[in-house]
Amino acid sequence: MKIAELLHPDNIIPALKATTKLGVLEELAAAAVRGANLDKDQVVAVLLERERLGSTGIGDHIAIPHGKLPNLDRLLLGFGRSLAGINFDSLDGKPAHLFFLLLVPEHSIGLHLKALAKISRMLKDAGFRRQLMEAPDAQTVMQLIAAADQEP
Repeated sequence: MKIAELLHPDNIIPALKATTKLGVLEELAAAAVRGANLDKDQVVAVLLERERLGSTGIGDHIAIPHGKLPNLDRLLLGFGRSLAGINFDSLDGKPAHLFFLLLVPEHSIGLHLKALAKISRMLKDAGFRRQLMEAPDAQTVMQLIAAADQEP
């Protein structure tokens, strides 16, 4: 699975305006539904329901909000970055700066797990996280992800 093939530059927000968890989810959802026949409010509701089960803030300033949608026919991915950081109830208590939004079809069994695992592996690299934080624009973010995606 290639993460770069799932991510479109239009779904990248290099400077999130949001300052709250809900704001981040709304902003990422709005970007993710561009070009897709999805309702932003439904996406936000699914993401909030998942957050009620436990925060998707995984630590190291990373959050991977995700959810399953009944009317989705393919996996959708979005990316956002907050230079200031946002309280996302992360496991380590640190604010999140890097956000990968993952939306998958409701009846997808292992697809979202593979995508989550690949994103997590890529983000374990502190150098990669630093490069994402320093990227000047969406195109650079896309290039960094594509380069990191070449590794097994």
